[in-house]
Amino acid sequence: MNDIKRQTLLGTVGNASGFETIQVLPMAGALGAEVFGVNLSEEITRDVLDEVKRAYHQFGVIFFRDQEVSDADLARFARYFGDLAVLPPHRQHPGSLPELLVIDKKPETKLVFGWEWHSDTTHLEIPPLGSVLAAKLLPPVGGDTLFANQYLAYETLSDGMKHMLAGLKAVHSNGRILSSLEVDDVLAPGQGVGSSKTTISAVHPVVRTHPETGRKALFVNEMHTERFDGMTVAESAPLLRYLYEHATRPEFTCRFRWAPGSVAFWDNRCLQHLALDDYQGHRRLMHRVQVRGTKPV
Repeated sequence: MNDIKRQTLLGTVGNASGFETIQVLPMAGALGAEVFGVNLSEEITRDVLDEVKRAYHQFGVIFFRDQEVSDADLARFARYFGDLAVLPPHRQHPGSLPELLVIDKKPETKLVFGWEWHSDTTHLEIPPLGSVLAAKLLPPVGGDTLFANQYLAYETLSDGMKHMLAGLKAVHSNGRILSSLEVDDVLAPGQGVGSSKTTISAVHPVVRTHPETGRKALFVNEMHTERFDGMTVAESAPLLRYLYEHATRPEFTCRFRWAPGSVAFWDNRCLQHLALDDYQGHRRLMHRVQVRGTKPV
């Protein structure tokens, strides 16, 4: 985004209140903001970092434009928020950081990585705090990412539904996504759902409390959640279907249009996201690192 367009937008929408060292431009009423005045290829000073962290917690996902970042730059920025989450060996990219995930959707690939609403890797006992994603190669049009605010998803439930969900836990698994990836030939033989080494599940509360903001967020997602703990898949399905649809209502969302040099950083503890599959026949290359989280409570 050029300076003239940015200043026009800031003049129309206005810088979010309380920020002095950076400019924060809200993207939607529910969540999301673009942050200006930060160069991710350099060390960030303490006063700027404090405001970046505040924007992150306030808006759930923050976006940076016109960044020239290396993989080491991505890793350095992510480490301001905690240790990096290590990838399993079969996901590591040769010659790169062991924590770097290369998301390369080639023109002939049919399935888009992250094609359904989800929070990242909730099949793990300790899902990531958040993800930092940088655009490396983009299609001429399409490939946007949508985000949904799970604070609002919880807060807009009826008191009766909140009472029913209190104390409930859900089983999350990577079985469904691995099966789909295997069919699309994204995974090599032996890395899919049939491999006991890669089929993983974990049990998490249906409503989790954010460890830094103290707010409650709905914590189930269609890609990973299989059923409620102690219930069958069939018994769980009707209520889970309602929660999935409620959690991604349009008024809870924002949509980010990628451009060369764009970087996004989202909070996996209170958001879901979805990668749009609307650029068949084109390549989209993204690099991602994740920050290690804490056990959901």
